[in-house]
Amino acid sequence: MSTINKARIVLIILLTFLHINVKSQTHPSLVLTQQGVREIRSQLGKVPLFDASLADVKKEVDAEIVLGNDIPVPKDFSGGYTHERHKRNFLILQRAGVLYQILEDKKYAIYVRDMLLAYAKMYPTLPLHPQERSYARGKIFWQALNDANWLVYVSQAYDCVYDFISPTDRSTIEKDLFKPFADFISIGSPQFFNRVHNHSTWGNVAVGMIGLVMNDVELLDRALNGLKNDGLPIGMKDNDGGLIKKEGQKTGFLANVDEPFSPDGYYTEGPYYQRYAMYPFMVFAEALQNIKPDLKIFEYKNGILIKSVYTLLNLTNSEGEFFPLNDGQKGMSYYSRELVSAVDIAYFYGGKDPSLLSIAEKQGRVQLDNSGMAVALGIKNNLEKPFEKKSIDLSDGSDGKQGGVAIIRNKTDENELTLVMKYASQGLSHGHYDKLSFSFYNNGTDVLQDYGLARFVNIEQKGGGNYLKENTTWAKQTIAHNTIVQNETSHFGGDFETGSKFFSEKYLFDVSNPKVQIISANENNAYPGTTMQRTMTLIQEEGFEKPFLLDIIQLDSKTANQYDLPFYYLGQIMSANFAYETPKSLEPYGKANGYQHLWKEGSAIFSTDNSKISWLNEGSFYTLTSVTQPNDEVFFVRIGANDPNFNLRKDPGIIFRKKNVQKATFVSVLETHGNYNKVTELATNSYSTIDSLKVVYEDPNYIGVEIKNKSGVVTLFVLATKNNKVNQKHRLKINNKTYNWVGAYYKTTIK
Repeated sequence: MSTINKARIVLIILLTFLHINVKSQTHPSLVLTQQGVREIRSQLGKVPLFDASLADVKKEVDAEIVLGNDIPVPKDFSGGYTHERHKRNFLILQRAGVLYQILEDKKYAIYVRDMLLAYAKMYPTLPLHPQERSYARGKIFWQALNDANWLVYVSQAYDCVYDFISPTDRSTIEKDLFKPFADFISIGSPQFFNRVHNHSTWGNVAVGMIGLVMNDVELLDRALNGLKNDGLPIGMKDNDGGLIKKEGQKTGFLANVDEPFSPDGYYTEGPYYQRYAMYPFMVFAEALQNIKPDLKIFEYKNGILIKSVYTLLNLTNSEGEFFPLNDGQKGMSYYSRELVSAVDIAYFYGGKDPSLLSIAEKQGRVQLDNSGMAVALGIKNNLEKPFEKKSIDLSDGSDGKQGGVAIIRNKTDENELTLVMKYASQGLSHGHYDKLSFSFYNNGTDVLQDYGLARFVNIEQKGGGNYLKENTTWAKQTIAHNTIVQNETSHFGGDFETGSKFFSEKYLFDVSNPKVQIISANENNAYPGTTMQRTMTLIQEEGFEKPFLLDIIQLDSKTANQYDLPFYYLGQIMSANFAYETPKSLEPYGKANGYQHLWKEGSAIFSTDNSKISWLNEGSFYTLTSVTQPNDEVFFVRIGANDPNFNLRKDPGIIFRKKNVQKATFVSVLETHGNYNKVTELATNSYSTIDSLKVVYEDPNYIGVEIKNKSGVVTLFVLATKNNKVNQKHRLKINNKTYNWVGAYYKTTIK
C-alpha cells in the first residue's frame, strides 16, 4: 500500500472520531477563530501593514454598503455585468464578515445577513445558467467553477456572522441556499465535482467549507473523498477535451492533493492554474487546521501544500510574474490575491520562514486573519530575509517520475538571466503540445517567449472572456513554442489522449558550477520513430559581457523528415549576416496545426556555415548565432494570419528548417549584450562577440561544439549523449587533441 493511500485511510478514520458536537461548535472557526480575533484586536493600530490592509478593505466594503445590495438575475459570460456583479458580491461578503469580527461593527453583519437572505430567496428560483458553453453549467455563473468560487468565499462570511444571525434566518439560509447549493455543485454536477482538476478542487473546497460551518459531516466527507457513486462513464471528457474520469480514479480534495502535485510541489496544470488553485487548497487547509487540528493537513503528503507555495514562487521571473507554461496568462504574478493568502498561510503554518516575509513585503498587503497578522508583525519587527530563487529542477507527476520543468538562473546584483525548459507531462486539459520547449528571460523581459494562452480573461468582448478557438488552433500547437516540429504536425498529432500517456525524460541536470549550468532531456514519443535530445547550457565565459545560452538539439528518425525549429523573440530586428527575400504580399506560412496563423515575412536559403540574427528589445541587444548547412532555410514569421477577429498578438518569430533528413542537429547560441539608451541615443556593445560556431565532433555517443569569440578565444563544450553517470570516465580525440574528463559533459577554454 502506498504512503499516500495510508495517509488517506488515517484521515478517514480520524474523521469518523472527530465529529464536532453542534452545541459546542464556536464561530468563527474557519479562517478566523474567536481566540484569533481577540489577538488581532489587541494589535490594532500597532502593526502598519495589517492596519493598512484593514483600512483598504474597510474603504472598499463601506463603498459597497452605500451602493446597496445588487443581486441581478444571472445571464452573462465572464466580464458581463451579472457575472462581475456576483463575483464582486462574494468578495465583498467575505471581507464584510471579517470586518464585523475585527471591528465589531454590526453594519457589516447586517449587510452579510441581508445579502444571504436575498440570495436564499433567489436561489431556489434559478434554473441552469442560460449560457450553455460549459460542460458543467452553474446557476449564478455560466460555469459551476464560478459557483464554487462564490461558495468558498461566502462560507467564510457566513462563519463570521453565524452567531449574529437569528436561528430562524439561519434555518432559511441553510435550507434554501447553502445546502441546495452544495448539493448542486456536487451531486448535481458530478462531472465537475468528481475529477482531478483545478475545477473540482474549488468544488470540493466549497462543499467542505460550508460543511464545516454548518457542522455537516456528510458534506465534509463528500468534500474530502468525493462522491461514492457518480454515474460517470470512463473516458468522459469536458468541452475542452480534458479527461473527466479514468479507470480507478480517486476523487475529492485529498485526491486533488495527491495526484496533480509532484513531490517537489509542481502542479501538473502549470503555474498559472496552480496560482488559481492555491487559494482553495490553502484556505481549506487553514480551516481544517483550525477546526480539526488532529488531521494535521499541513503534514499530508510530506507537507506538500506548504512546499507547493515555495515551488510556485520559484516559478516566477525577477518581476514575480509566473512563467506561462501550458495555458497561462502572461503577466499573472505573485501579487495576485491568491498568492497573498498562500504566502501568509504558508508563513504562519509552515514554521514562519523569514524569507516569505520579503515576498509579503513586496505584495504590500496581508490576509485579515492570524496568518496575515503574523506576517505583518514579522515585517514590523524587521525579521524578513531575501527569498532566494535559485536554479532548480522540478519533477512532474504524483510520483515525480513524469518529466519536469528546469529553471536555470544566472544572477548578479544588476542582472538576472533565466532559462525555463519544459520536459513535463501533458498537464491535463490545460496542457500544450510542446515537449522540450523553452523560454528565456533577461530580468523580467521575455527574450524568447512562451506565447501562453489565447484568451482575454473576463473581457466580455472577446468570446465572453472565455478561451478562444485560437487557443486550440494556435496556442496549444507545437509550432507556437520554441521546440522542434516534424513535418508541420504537432507532437502526438495534437491528440490529448495520446499526449497524456507520455512524458519526456530528464537526461542531465547539473547546476553545481554556477558558470556552467546544464539541463538535458530526451523525448521519444512525440513523433513515433523519432528520438529527440535537447541540451541547454547557460555559460558564463570570460570575454562575453553576459552569460550566453548554448542550445543543442539532436534528432534521429527511422524516416526522412522536415524539421522546423522556431524562436519567438520580441523587439526589432537589427541585422542579419545573410541575404533574405521579403514578399510583396503576405501569405500564411502553412495550412494547419498552427502554421495557418503565421505570416511569412521573409526567407533565405543558407550557403554559409553560420547564420547570425540580432535584435533590440527593451534597451538590450540579442544575437542568435546558429550552425547552418547548405540548403537549410530560415523564415521570418509573424503571428496573426487567419485571425479575422484580431485575437492573437502580432509577435514575430524566426524558424529554421531542415528538409528531407533522418538525422539532424540544430546548434545555436543566444547572446545577451549591450545597451541602447533612448535619452542619450547611445548604443554600447551592440554587436555579437562570437566569430564562429562549429560542431567539431559528433557520433552516436558524443557531440562537441566550439564557440570562438572575436578575440580568438575558443570555448569547447562536449556532451556524452548516451552515458550520464557522474563518475563515468571519458576519453575523446577532437581535431588531433585528446580530452579526458569525468561526468556527462566537459567544458574548457582554449586561448
